Amino acid sequence: MIQISEAAQTHFRKLIEREAIAGLGVRLSAQHPGTARADVRLEFAEPDELSGDEWAIDCNGFTLWLDAPSMPFLEDARIDYETLATGGQLQIRAPKIKGVVPAADAPVAERVQWVIDNEINPQLAMHKGHVTLAGVTPEGFVLLNFGGGCHGCSMVDITLKQGVERTLLEKVPGVVGVRDETDHAAGSTPYMTAAGGTASPYGEQA
Repeated sequence: MIQISEAAQTHFRKLIEREAIAGLGVRLSAQHPGTARADVRLEFAEPDELSGDEWAIDCNGFTLWLDAPSMPFLEDARIDYETLATGGQLQIRAPKIKGVVPAADAPVAERVQWVIDNEINPQLAMHKGHVTLAGVTPEGFVLLNFGGGCHGCSMVDITLKQGVERTLLEKVPGVVGVRDETDHAAGSTPYMTAAGGTASPYGEQA
């Protein structure tokens, strides 16, 4: 359950009273939950701006609305407000917002997806690329599709072997290799020529 301190409730109530809008409350949601980019979003919300499936927490003078799809990631979250000499600071702690690391005995695909979301794709995003999991064979080969800047890139073999495959072999017991299932010829810039230089494990030109 979400915890919101008395100090935080007082802070929100004062802001809401200042707006003087009937039924105005606060909506809490998780952005990019279950990934390394996960963050918390707090915003004022009027009743007609709600989706209708939010969870409601009655606070002192207002309602805190919890985005329903975000609930698993906001479990045990705490909202507090600390008064400082220079003003005040709102603090939000959501320990599960980036998801929960799969157990060692979880299915290989689940453990692979965790590493893709939290380690591989954040690296590829720096070069405007990403991978999606197409499946895992009974033998332990991970099947991937490359997208974004990685779709049709001439550096994809280096990215696959030196970056993605190496990471999955190190992080996920049971993985024996990685196979690229992408139709790179269908990319908007298929097999574009590298400009030269040395590539990093995730495709960056050095």
